[in-house]
Order: sequence, then structure tokens, then C-alpha cells
Amino acid sequence: MRPLRVAAGTQGEGAGVPGWVFGAIGTFAVSLILATWLLRRRGRGIGPPFGRRARLWALLIVVATAAVATAAGLILFAVSGRAAAVYAGVLVAGGLWFARLPPRRDLDMRPQTMSGLLTLPFSRLYERMGEDMEAWCDTRLKAASAKPQSIADAIQYYYAQAQRGLKSDKARADLGRWHNSVVHKIGVVRLVNLDTTPARIRATLQSHPSTQDRRKYAYDDPRLAARLESDSVNELHLFLAYVYRLGYHNMLVFPIRPLAYRTPPREAEPTAPEK
Repeated sequence: MRPLRVAAGTQGEGAGVPGWVFGAIGTFAVSLILATWLLRRRGRGIGPPFGRRARLWALLIVVATAAVATAAGLILFAVSGRAAAVYAGVLVAGGLWFARLPPRRDLDMRPQTMSGLLTLPFSRLYERMGEDMEAWCDTRLKAASAKPQSIADAIQYYYAQAQRGLKSDKARADLGRWHNSVVHKIGVVRLVNLDTTPARIRATLQSHPSTQDRRKYAYDDPRLAARLESDSVNELHLFLAYVYRLGYHNMLVFPIRPLAYRTPPREAEPTAPEK
């Protein structure tokens, strides 16, 4: 019976090591998946955390979180002696749900403490996510700023794409307000460039709330067209940043397949009959 007890003990020790190793690998893998999912969830309303500029910081955060979760599980295993304790380290990944994203700038400017250093990757991640959003918007603005009519066509193009899956009434109203404002402003620019009568330009300016401020948009201002075009580009930028934060990160760039989204031309101004 003595040899059998030795063999059993040896077999038990051999079986304990694979369980410990597989437990650690399983904890790391599950924690990595959970941390990635939570980081994406925390980034909703801001932008994708795995964009081109933010990707390295996002990977650092999820890998470090999975490593800490695995280490915590191993410590619990060493204390309790139960292999199941390794998987308890997965709970560490849940801490990403309570991480500050975006960071509070007033606190981040204070002298760095240990807790500040731990949250530094989140600050850098948020900054890079903002850079990804600006690059995304700039690409679409450059494609639409060649001429005034392209600005109106572009916002119609993006507005039609955003309408397909938009469920929020508030978001729909906000996007619709920017869309209508830009289309109207570019319409006024076209009237100015066509040397339309001042009376019609003044009436058109007063026909929409976005151009009713007479001090900002005077019908006899020689810079009126340039000001309207500049404001339209700014509003298009706000529109694009808004849809980006809503999650439309794969939106086609104007003018890819633009015919279905192009704004219809205004009717020609009627001419007076010859006497």
C-alpha cells in the first residue's frame, strides 16, 4: 500500500500544476475580453477607444488590467489553495467600469500621486480619442469644402446616412437643425453669387431663424457670402463630431455615391416679362 500512496501523491501534484496553469491562462483570456468590452462601453458617446491614435493606450489598459486580474487570482490561489480562486481575479477587470473616462481635467493638473499615475493612461487615451475624432472630421470637411454647394450636398449626404439607424428624438432634432441651417445658408450664398436683388436676399435671410440676426448677417454686407460659407463649414464640423460620438464611425466620405443624397437645386428666380 505504501507505493500506491506515493504514486497517488505524485499524481495529485502533477494534476495540480496543470489546473493552476490553465486557471491563470483562463483568467488572463477572460479578463482581456471583459476589459476590452468594458472599455468600448465606457467610450460610448465619446468615440472608439481602438482608433488609429488611441489604439496603443487602449491596448496598454486592457493588457495591464488582464495582468493585474491574473496576479490577483494567483494570490488568492496561493492563500486559499483552491484553483477556483484564480478565476476570482476576473472581477478586477470590472474596475474599468468605474474608471474616470473622460478624466476630470482640474484634478489631472494637480501634482501626480500614485492614483494619478494609475489613471494617466485613461487621460492619454481620452486625448488620443479626441485626436481620432478630429482627424475623422477633418477628412470629411476637406472633401466637402471645395465649393459652397458641396457643403450643402455633404451635410445632406451625411444626414441621410445618419437617419437610417437613429432612434433618439433629441439627436434627430439636433442633426436636423444643423442640416436645415447649412442648407439654408448655402442657398443664400448662391443667391448672393447670382447677384440677386437685395430685397430678395434680405427676405431670404429673414425666412430662417439661423440668419435672422441682422447685425451678423446684413443683406448689404459685402462679406455676407464668405461669412455664411464659413459658418456653414463650422456647423458641418459640429454635425460630424456629433454623429461620430453617436457611433457612426464608418460613415462613407462625400462624394462617394453622392447622387442619392444631393440637395435639389433651387428654382430659378422668375424673370419679369418684357414690356
